[in-house]
Amino acid sequence: MNLKDDIKPITYLKNNAAKVVRDVSRSGRSLVITQNGEAAAVVMGITQYEQWRKSLAMMKLLSLREAEAAAGKGIPQDEAFERAYEKIRQIAQDG
Repeated sequence: MNLKDDIKPITYLKNNAAKVVRDVSRSGRSLVITQNGEAAAVVMGITQYEQWRKSLAMMKLLSLREAEAAAGKGIPQDEAFERAYEKIRQIAQDG
């Protein structure tokens, strides 16, 4: 993050909204908006937002699986793969 370019006061956003939207969409960079000298919001393009949401969802899934593994739930990886391969074989035979 280049602080000079990526942090702007809210007045900049008010006066340059269309430019801000265009720039973050094209560049893939986010823009931190400050209010009264403190960070208050982040503006990012939709592509970056969607990637962020997918990454967050994946991290949540990993966290849940780690908690399940720590609690002794779940099955070993080898068994999971064998079950998956068995399902694939059944579908191939039936289909």
